[in-house]
Amino acid sequence: MVGRTNTVDRSVQLFRAFLKEQTDPDHFYGVLAADSVRQISEYVPLNGATILDVGGGPGYFADAFRAAGARYVGIDPDVGELSARGDLPAGMIRASGTELPIRTGSVDICYSSNVLEHVADPVRMLDEMVRVTRPGGTVFASFTPWFSPWGGHETAPWHFLGGRYARQRYIREKGHEPKNKFGESLFVLTIGKALRWARGTSDAVLVRALPRYHPWWATWIVRVPVLRELASWNLVLVLRKR
Repeated sequence: MVGRTNTVDRSVQLFRAFLKEQTDPDHFYGVLAADSVRQISEYVPLNGATILDVGGGPGYFADAFRAAGARYVGIDPDVGELSARGDLPAGMIRASGTELPIRTGSVDICYSSNVLEHVADPVRMLDEMVRVTRPGGTVFASFTPWFSPWGGHETAPWHFLGGRYARQRYIREKGHEPKNKFGESLFVLTIGKALRWARGTSDAVLVRALPRYHPWWATWIVRVPVLRELASWNLVLVLRKR
């Protein structure tokens, strides 16, 4: 059964790595990239597949996907993110996720990890991800829901009182802007909105929606409105292009 490898031990490992996202990004993104390879492989073979990573950043996912035999291309609009590990990684393109410079129906897998909440128009980005995927191909997108404990990113948990309040409070406390600025590089995106898009798009079929970090037996959370927004931490959408 797909997802049975999502064990409690895996969840503990991911949450422990997640706590080091700010202080040790190499560790966190390395663990997450390896887990992404495993998770996507449950739906589609990676060896020989062409994968487009929307928001690929400095190359953590590039290393993992190429090691699994995939032909990897990454896109990111932020030069700072692309060069976070030094030199610009090979196979990366500077471009926007809402205007992908990729031919329609040309990739086997379109992947995105923790990017949608940083896009002002996430539905447009999802539509673009579906567009560039070949018929029968796979779209795999994950994001941090706004009402999850980490929805405000480094301004959490104050985002529960409003994104603008949380941003201003952070500035008062730290003396500088947060990395993820509400209204500029961080936006409200709910699981409900993402599921409405996934179930309503005519160009793809929703295969699964699940909380990314949870063990397999906790995936039922996504079926419960309100609870899913608070308890999911991160949502994964897996779709098949029609």
